[in-house]
Order: sequence, then C-alpha cells, then structure tokens
Amino acid sequence: MLDTLDAAAVRRWCAGGLVALKRHQGEIDDLNVYPVPDGDTGTNMVLTLTSAQQALAMDLGTLPEDGPTAHAHALRLMARGALLGARGNSGVILSQILRGFADAVAAVPVVRGRELAAALRDGTAAAYAAVARPVEGTLLSVVAAAAHAAERADSDDLCAVARAAAGGAAHALARTPEQLPALARAGVVDAGGRGLCLLLDALVEVVTGERPQRPAPAPRPVRPPATAVRETGSEDYAYEVQFLLDAGPEAVARLRAELAALGDSLVVVGDGSAGTGTWNVHVHVNDVGAAIEAGVVAGRPHRISVTRFADQAAPVPPAVAAEGRAAVVVAAGAGIAGLFAGEGATVVPGNPSIGELVDAIRATGAARVVVLPNDPDTQAVASAAAREAHGLGVKVSVVPTRSPVQALAALAVRDPARRFEDDVIAMAEAAGACRYAEVCYARREALTVAGPCRPGDVLALVEGEVHLIGSDLTDTCAAVVDRMLGGGGELVTLLWGADAPDGLADAVRAHVGRRWPFVEVQAYPGGQPHYPLLVGVE
Repeated sequence: MLDTLDAAAVRRWCAGGLVALKRHQGEIDDLNVYPVPDGDTGTNMVLTLTSAQQALAMDLGTLPEDGPTAHAHALRLMARGALLGARGNSGVILSQILRGFADAVAAVPVVRGRELAAALRDGTAAAYAAVARPVEGTLLSVVAAAAHAAERADSDDLCAVARAAAGGAAHALARTPEQLPALARAGVVDAGGRGLCLLLDALVEVVTGERPQRPAPAPRPVRPPATAVRETGSEDYAYEVQFLLDAGPEAVARLRAELAALGDSLVVVGDGSAGTGTWNVHVHVNDVGAAIEAGVVAGRPHRISVTRFADQAAPVPPAVAAEGRAAVVVAAGAGIAGLFAGEGATVVPGNPSIGELVDAIRATGAARVVVLPNDPDTQAVASAAAREAHGLGVKVSVVPTRSPVQALAALAVRDPARRFEDDVIAMAEAAGACRYAEVCYARREALTVAGPCRPGDVLALVEGEVHLIGSDLTDTCAAVVDRMLGGGGELVTLLWGADAPDGLADAVRAHVGRRWPFVEVQAYPGGQPHYPLLVGVE
C-alpha cells in the first residue's frame, strides 16, 4: 500500500487504466442510445489514454534541478499526451480532468489523501469548464461525485481517499439513468462515466494493491423509444455577436454565465495568459445590447462584430490574400476526401485526435483556418484543437458541420474576398441550410421513435434521429429523400458508401427524377464506412 502518489505510481496508473479500458472497450462502445454502428466512446477513451501512455514512455526520466517534482512532471506528461491524443467528447473531457489533476499537484511536494481530493476537485472544474452547456447524468456527474466523495473522506490516507473517490464514482454512475432521460429510455448507464470508473478503480489497485470488485453494468434490456437529441445551436436567436475581450479569469467566468442565459452557441476561448488575458467571445442572442454590455462589465471589449442572420451579405471589404487562409476538413472515406481536396481543403482522416488536427492546421501554413469536423462527436476535438492552435498564433474558427454534405455546402460558398469572420459566417449559414440524412443497418435490437428495429434492419436517420425503418436498402433510401424533399429543396447530394450495392445511387437518382422532376441531383462515390448512403438537401 502506498502513502503517496509518486511518479512510478502515476506511470502504473496510466498503464493499468489503459489495460482496463481496453478490456472493457467493447462494453463501453455498446453503451450507446442509438442502434447505429458508430458508438465509440470506449474506443475514443482507449485512444486518448494510449496517447497519454506514449507521452510517458517517451520521457527520458530526467528533470532539471529547478523543475517540477517527479510526480508533477509525470502527471503533466500524462495530461499533455491525453490532450493531444483526445478523440471525441469523452476523450476531450478526460484530458481536461487529467489537466486539472496535474495543475493541482504542480507545486505539491507529496500527494497524500487530501492532495488527491483537491486534485480531483480541480479536475472536475476543468472538465465542466470545457463544456459550454454541462449536462448531468454524464461523465461530468461521475467525476464530480468522485471529487465530492474524496473530500468527504477528509483524510491524509491516500488509500482511503482513493477508495472513497472510486466508490463515489460507481454510485454516481448507477444514478446516471435517473439524471438523463435518454439513458433511462435506453436502459444503460453513461458510457464516459463507465470509463472513468475503470480509471479510478485502476488508481485504487495501484495504491492499495487490491482490485475493487464491482459488478458490471446490467445488460441492455429491450427499451422504450430513444429520443436523445444530438447537441446543436438553436434557430431562436437572430444575431451573432463576436468580440475580443481583455479581462481576468474571474470576470470571464461571470461573463460566460451571463451570456449562457442570453443565448446559445457560446464559445469563450482565452490565450492562456496568466492574470488579465485576451479572450475571443462568440454568442448567438436576440438582445445584442445586453451581450455587449456584459462584455463591458467584464473588461475591455474590442473588435466588436454583430451580424443579423436574416441579412444578405454585407458589402465586401478589401480582399484578403487567399494564401493566408485554409480549410481543414475531417473525412472518413476516400471519395469524400477527394471531393474536399478538390475544393482546396486539407483533409484529416475520420475520428482524429486533437494533436492530429493541430498538426494539420499548422501544416497549412495559413494564419486563418476554418475547421469542418463533419461529426457531432468530433466537434469537441475541433474546438480543443482550435484553442491549441490559437496559442501557436493561428486564428481558427470551427464551423459545426455534422455531416460531409454540410461541409460540401459550406466550402461551396467560400470567398477569399470576404473578411475571414464574414466568410466563416457564410459557411456556417450554408451548412445550417443543408439538411442531412444517413442510411445504415441496425446493429442491435431497439425501440426507436420510428418503431422497433432488429439487427439488420435498414435505418434512415434525419438530422441524427431515426425517421424510417425498412427492410430494403434502396426503398428506404428513396423514402427518406422523399421525406426530406417534402419540406422543400432544390438540390439533393448523394454520397454512396464503401459497402453500398452497385446501382444504389443511380436508383435513388432515377426515383428523384420521376417524383421530383425540378430537383437537381448530384451523386458522388463517398467511400464512407458504416453508411451506404449520405443525403444532403439544400
């Protein structure tokens, strides 16, 4: 049993946590409220911690005399590796937990029970700060409960506090279905929270020499309709407000709360300076005056920009050199990657890490870069990469595309003659005006809002929700296009996947020609996995 958490223990914790995550990777991936084939929280957490372990392995174990303590150095390496390797929302949040943990012990000579509790509290704060709209019943609730249990133990005994934290996390995980209706309807616990429990149990094993014995989450029952909605901005707000702000962290924290109450799509990114720093503020609101006034109260706002979404394009400002800008696009599939490359974009393979996106941003050599993530789970990775790139002197804006068809619409309206910020707004508007659908085969039995499905059924998802369940792929693809065009549209984009049968796109194109003769259809080989067809309607 250990009295303190030293550098060797940190390394064993990282290695043991990675082994546990790999052992339960499939189980965590399966804790997914959708029956579609891309639930990958376990995979993302494994890849994130793998990067952390690689960072530790590359360290030569030498420290300068005036450097940090050995345990602080090891934790910083672990946190930095996790950050650069973070994939998906779960990976980003995990990296922030480790960063807060490392920051808390940076100046602490030894890590005993109370220091561990403080580190968990700082890790919790960092995790919540990384999410614009925290949702309880998720990984956030589980880490908060672990920190609370550790503080409640009120002891210098490292083993006792580690056990308390892991126990608190386990109890919180069991309660996640009570906090998040989507989990209750799906009959599962939160996937990210399950992964964190495994990491905390690995920490207990390192410091006590004993592996906690806990039952695995109950198997998924047949469940009532799943109606979880993927995160998105609301159309209820008419104005976009952006400004730079010189202010301190406390004032910015208050500003975040005020702006969150005024609107949505809130992003506040700092330059990492100690004390008063410069922050980039972005929010969608109806009350422009209140948003700017909140900035004045917080500090010194400058370069204020207000855009009314209903307006046409503003007068074109002086041209900006095209070579000073670039686009980085995430793409899964050789055909889709080729389309983006043809539009002059730098392409990054699907499910990238933060480090891979930062490398791609830097490789463009541009001072201003727009990133198109093309997947809801990659948006958090893209935002974190944008913050990293900002510290390197590159201005990065993330257009929250959720499908490759939206990215194609966004890239089509790029104009280097526009001011960069206005160009980003135009791209975001074009992406938002493109409705998207995905057609795939169900991986598991479930009850969805469209009715029950069984493995092998054809699912058509519109904007992330199951709208149709069928038995024939071509018929279901045609039906979902009909449903989307029923709401209007002039252009249909079809991207057929790697496993699509021959003639699928031609059959759907012919159907549209018969049923919707005045609608233009563009079809391309996408080569994407999992989804035989992606559909965009503009």
